Amino acid sequence: MNEDYLPLAYLNAREYCPRRFYLEYVLGEMSDNEHIILGRHIHRNINEEGTLQEGEMLIHQQQWVWSDRLKVAGIIDAVEECDGQLVPVEYKKGKMAQHLNDHFQLCAAALCIEERTGRSLPYGEIFYHTNRRRQTVAFTPQLRQMTEQAIVLAQLASQTIMPAPIDNTKKCLSCSLKEICLPFEVKQLRGSITPETND
Repeated sequence: MNEDYLPLAYLNAREYCPRRFYLEYVLGEMSDNEHIILGRHIHRNINEEGTLQEGEMLIHQQQWVWSDRLKVAGIIDAVEECDGQLVPVEYKKGKMAQHLNDHFQLCAAALCIEERTGRSLPYGEIFYHTNRRRQTVAFTPQLRQMTEQAIVLAQLASQTIMPAPIDNTKKCLSCSLKEICLPFEVKQLRGSITPETND
């Protein structure tokens, strides 16, 4: 796999928080916390590559996907195949909601599968562990366009300066990179610095 291709998981990270994405993808900073460890635990049963059969459905687990056009690559948790239709599936630990970061990651995987197979994928699904429910995500023209725009912006990250901390205390408190990012400290310092005035 081409090392210059953007990993799909980082596309999710950028939409969640551009500063976190910059720390991870551009600077290579990594750190675990309870949320990261729980996510790994939830994925333990689907982390082996292979194909299972459930009735008429084939479930292809841990599939490598990539797009030479978009320069993205990564692993999709599962691709379900039934009656000639492919449905990409991602597993997430959180609650069902309109999480654009999850939608972008899923849609990008679908774009990769379409390029590799020549088949059209109208939708995918995200299983949220907290709700124990699946959310269907339609791959509308708007979502496809937004996903491709997000990919371009992520690929340009190394040419920009580190983004400022986001204004979302809840995200910052639960972030595994909080002690590296120092969002509250940076905001406090920036707030205490006033621009010089010329008399």
